[in-house]
Amino acid sequence: METVNSVAPKKIMDDTRNNWVTMMFKTKCKFACFRKQSHIDSCIEGFRDLERFGFVFDEFGFADNHVHFPVNVPKRYSIQIAEIMLKSHSAKKIFERHPGFRKRYPTGGFWSGYEHHESTGIKNLDIRSHIAEISSVIMG
Repeated sequence: METVNSVAPKKIMDDTRNNWVTMMFKTKCKFACFRKQSHIDSCIEGFRDLERFGFVFDEFGFADNHVHFPVNVPKRYSIQIAEIMLKSHSAKKIFERHPGFRKRYPTGGFWSGYEHHESTGIKNLDIRSHIAEISSVIMG
């Protein structure tokens, strides 16, 4: 007797849902660590390392002691796990590129425990890019 499996011939499509979240991370003890472009570049590179896991980033905004950015978190990660991954990869990259930070952060904790994240829709991202286009036309 022959065994026959019935499998629907449906093609698995890419997931069209999104999980855009705007996150903000502060440095521990509010130290002003992002005054140099090399520090900013190292931090961004640490975040971008996670693109291989499906994270998608929009523009990064840096002040002296914090960073904020929109990120599309893959559906297989919770926001808490994504935050841990983002903080650990970026801190690792910063300590790797700038060994002097170990003097300021001897225990290896670069980011504070403070967390802020809010949902960001595609509509918000489209409006922001539209505003940027308009301002470049006006300024340019």
